[in-house]
Parts: sequence; structure tokens; C-alpha cells
Amino acid sequence: MRRADRLFRLVDLLRGGDLMTAEVLADQLEVSVRTVYRDMADLMANGVPITGEAGVGYVMGGGWDLPPMMFTEDEIVALVGGARMIQAWGGTEMAAGADAALKKIAAVLPSDAKRRIDGVHVHAMRMPRQTPDMAAALDRIETATEGRQRLSFDYQDEAGAETRRTVRPLGLWFWGQVWTLVGWCELREDFRMFRVDRMADLTGGGAFRLEPGQTLRDFRLQHVEGCGAEEAPARGLDRETPGDARA
Repeated sequence: MRRADRLFRLVDLLRGGDLMTAEVLADQLEVSVRTVYRDMADLMANGVPITGEAGVGYVMGGGWDLPPMMFTEDEIVALVGGARMIQAWGGTEMAAGADAALKKIAAVLPSDAKRRIDGVHVHAMRMPRQTPDMAAALDRIETATEGRQRLSFDYQDEAGAETRRTVRPLGLWFWGQVWTLVGWCELREDFRMFRVDRMADLTGGGAFRLEPGQTLRDFRLQHVEGCGAEEAPARGLDRETPGDARA
């Protein structure tokens, strides 16, 4: 669970006004007691009316709630349009998450803003190559990236050559036509970009740690920010590595 989600969950647990110990909260959130202590200190420092202390318990005063979400019309268009694109082009779990997020947002918006959601005419059509296997692969890559888990797969490059790769995934990039995995390739000992629709037999390969010079920031500095906006897609897609000749 991400820290922001955990803080919202802590507020939800304390809304009932009951005294709750750090141990109970930690059990509910599946985190350590030390993490609860740190999160509670942050909430209290930011003005949430929580009283209590470590070893005793915590209670939240009445009359306080999370502020309602307010979005401009442009922000609503961006949120709805982005969610629909993920629903059409993303993984199955991504699409479900986008749908759930829109429903949560709509549930807390004023009535006029809710009507604006229904009136957004930004749509996305699922691409022919977006098969169920492709959607499942995107979900698996996203999960592995978040959890820092290696991925192994068979890969066929633009010339038809096949290799078995083990990659430390750093992110998914969508180019408007295809998805690519950005990662550190252990075979080539360098950054590579792999088209997801050219992967096969995707399996887990064990945990990894981010190493200096092998992070997504390092990749961006070397291969994206050093070239122009028009050149970046060509380097990333036409040659795959960026550079299919070196894949």
C-alpha cells in the first residue's frame, strides 16, 4: 500500500471516534507499529485533530473530514479522457482501476461536476493488437516494475532474431501505437526498450535492487533528454534498444 493511500486509510479507521491502539491500526494496514507511529505523527503535524500517543492509543476529534475533491472542467476532461485511454489500451487490472477511480471521483463531486463527467466526449477505441494476452502482459510488467522483480521472456527483434532476456523493469511507455518496456537488460548490461507485443513466455526472475547508473532517471538522461522530442520516439521504437541493431 502506498503511503498516501495508507494515510487516507488511517483517517478512515479513526473517523468512528473510538480509541485505537497502534497495534490494532498496524494489523488493519498490514504494516509495522513503527510505521503507524510515524504516520500518526505526520497526520498530527499537518493539522488532523488526533490525540493520543505511542503505547496508549489514538482517537480523532469530531467535526473533521477529508476535504472534498474539487476539479476544474479541464481537469475533469483530462481525468476522464486518460481513464478511457487506459481502459482501451492498458492492462486488464489497469482498466479496472481506471473505472473504479472514476466512480470514486464521481461519488464525491458536486452534482454539476458529475454532469460534466458524463458530458466528456473524449473516447478511445481498443487497438487490434490489444489482445487479452497483451493486456495480461501489461499488468504483469506494471506489477513487476512496482515490486522491483526481474522479468524473463523470449524476444523477437525487428529483424526476426530471437533471444531470451532477463530484464530489470523500470517502466512502461506508450507511444500511441505500441507499448514498450524500459529496463536494464542483464544480457546486454545496458538499457533497452522492448516492444511488449514482441515478448513471449513472460516469467518472473527474482527481486532486484536499483543500482546507480541503472535507474529510470539515468535512462532518461542518456536516451531521452539528450535528444529532441521528434527523435526520441524514433530511437525508442525503430531500433528498439534504443537501437534494434544492438538488441
